[in-house]
Amino acid sequence: MNIHHIQSELRRSYINRFYFLPISALMAVILLLSACGNPGSNNAGAGSDTGAAAASAKETEGTAAAPAVLNYGFIGSNTLNLPGGAEGWGLYKGIIQEELSKYGITEVKVTGFPNGPDQTESLISGRLDFGSLGDTPAIIAYATGAKTRLISQLATNQIAYLIGKKDGPETVQDLQGKTIAIQKGSFMHRYIAGLLEEEGVSGYKFVHMLIPDAAAALARGDVDATTNNGVPALKQVADGYPLLDDATKHPALLGSSVTVVSENYLSKFSAFPKVWNDAREKALADLKLHESEYYEFIAKVNDTTPEIAKQVYPIGDIKETAFSEEGTALLEGTKNFLVKEKLAKQDFDISSWKLQ
Repeated sequence: MNIHHIQSELRRSYINRFYFLPISALMAVILLLSACGNPGSNNAGAGSDTGAAAASAKETEGTAAAPAVLNYGFIGSNTLNLPGGAEGWGLYKGIIQEELSKYGITEVKVTGFPNGPDQTESLISGRLDFGSLGDTPAIIAYATGAKTRLISQLATNQIAYLIGKKDGPETVQDLQGKTIAIQKGSFMHRYIAGLLEEEGVSGYKFVHMLIPDAAAALARGDVDATTNNGVPALKQVADGYPLLDDATKHPALLGSSVTVVSENYLSKFSAFPKVWNDAREKALADLKLHESEYYEFIAKVNDTTPEIAKQVYPIGDIKETAFSEEGTALLEGTKNFLVKEKLAKQDFDISSWKLQ
């Protein structure tokens, strides 16, 4: 099956855009970490004199200059060690670094994580200052007591795919009593849990596996289905694995990604949300002027071709502002589901989490 055909069909079905899920063990870990408090950031350069840049940034909107080193986390792994979107482009081209240097930030340390729960743990423990991740692990962490604030919602249209094994299940209903590989704590976990509830499927078993391991298990026939996203999912379908379902058919189950910052870092640089979002918007404006080069960059990030990158990760999907009504509705829906399923420890007001 042609990847271009698959993607065009899926995107054509994606008309209404609106939403992920760690387990109780993850919440226990988060609670334990948050109970220990947020240790100080490991920014070795905090308070140092970095010359003209630091001197020009001694104050912005009533706050002192930021620590010299900024620790940023994202979900993914690639040779560039960068995320996609405006954030990745801005870091790749140096646009974001240039903007941050005006406030005394001389280095941005970027770290990729295999999933949201792992990144959240690093954020809570103080190894990261802020990070971009799926909304489900971010919501669960905050509901469990993690001292974070939401500063932007990067995308509201992440598509999860449900892939079956060859000569295995052909419909969602066929997953009754079957074993499904999921990446716990991801937006794909949120999608599959919500889908199976919608379809009235029960008796299934979730097995936590990172995407590469899940793909290998599916190929061996050790699991009956798995969730995936982006280019890897389309490659599986093109290789003959049956596509049982995808989130375009369930707008409420679409994924979104968010950026959160620790309160510990905000205590050092309270103007950070505006500074970061302004730098991100400048990067977005620049990438729109260099579309071809941007898709070459995204192709490297996702190990694919610029043509496929353009289909799967179109520039039009990148949010231009930090928040939108559509995105907030998506966050509310995800949060309500997590609370209902007792995956989020307590309910909370999304607006009290947001910093604008």
